[in-house]
Amino acid sequence: MFKHSFFLAFFIFLSGFSQKNTSQTLIKYSFEEITELQTKEKKPVVVFLHTDWCKYCFAMKKNTFKNKNIVKILNEKFYFVSFNAESKKEVSFNNHIFKFRPNGNTGTHEIAVALTNNKLTYPSTIILSSKNEIILEANTFLNAKKLLTILQKTPSK
Repeated sequence: MFKHSFFLAFFIFLSGFSQKNTSQTLIKYSFEEITELQTKEKKPVVVFLHTDWCKYCFAMKKNTFKNKNIVKILNEKFYFVSFNAESKKEVSFNNHIFKFRPNGNTGTHEIAVALTNNKLTYPSTIILSSKNEIILEANTFLNAKKLLTILQKTPSK
């Protein structure tokens, strides 16, 4: 009896622990998913544009977007897209097809250029209204405190 009670209590503990961790995981969507999600529930969209080689992008991924307050507000009030601006994948968004444009050994994705009004720097964080209109464009590193302030001031619809 004691053995069964111990295992039951241990299982309940682990279940609670795993639920706690999943609630602190940032939910990421693709641009294509955003289009469908907006038909069900209108929310602003936060787009994080980055590259694999950018050290400030890496710092935002590992620090800013791991902050529990950032994760909570993004998961509750926004749709979040993390997009590598050098991705070669074709993207369909806002009734338009965006493609990768090679330039020598590198290149840039058209959607990254469009979202930054042709002023792309890394990292870039763009906030779109639920109608996919640009509300804010931050072409710099944002720590958790700065991003949280921005997100708290963003209208929810």
